[in-house]
Amino acid sequence: MTTAKPARKRMTAAERRNQLVDTARSVFADRGYEAATIEEVAAKAGVSKPVVYEHFGGKEGLYAVVVDREMETVLDVFSRALKEDRSKSRIEQIALALLTYVEDRADGFRILTRNSSVEHSGGYSTLLNDLVGQVENHLESEFERKNLDPDLAPLYAQALVGMVAMTAQWWLEVRTPPKEAVAAHIVNLSWYGLIGLKENPVAIEPSPLAESEDGTE
Repeated sequence: MTTAKPARKRMTAAERRNQLVDTARSVFADRGYEAATIEEVAAKAGVSKPVVYEHFGGKEGLYAVVVDREMETVLDVFSRALKEDRSKSRIEQIALALLTYVEDRADGFRILTRNSSVEHSGGYSTLLNDLVGQVENHLESEFERKNLDPDLAPLYAQALVGMVAMTAQWWLEVRTPPKEAVAAHIVNLSWYGLIGLKENPVAIEPSPLAESEDGTE
């Protein structure tokens, strides 16, 4: 006498959509937008192609949802890190939050940072602009409190976010040293520079030796 197998629970529309997004994130990360196909996403998700089209309309629509969700995830962890009370801890938490995202969702980070010909309003540059805006707002109040020019906050926000973002891209591939150490080193460079900011920094004058090497008088 054979025992009947229990019927497999049917996914709700929301559950199926989430499953397809998770599957597509892996496919897009491995193959890139151009090489990825709806057929591959459907096969890995165990559904037919029409199911994917029903939810997203096509590959571009599916890709857009994947990118949007990854951006929401990064912005969420970044925003929570900005709520740290102390500025030094805040910088470390920002770096650690992004590195943790890279560690936990490497597929999503590869999608955000990979260049693609697909037209989409989101992407890594858009994400970085959003992050810069958040840091800029924080720095403006910090600069005013320290009697520094708040109009310089956008410049320093670009520098800080760029440093963290570029380091995260590098760490994605090397994964060493541990993320906690990487965050500490970012703080070592950025924080001790920020606490010693000069009100009116002066550019370094070129040395006479450098001028002679350039052939200028």
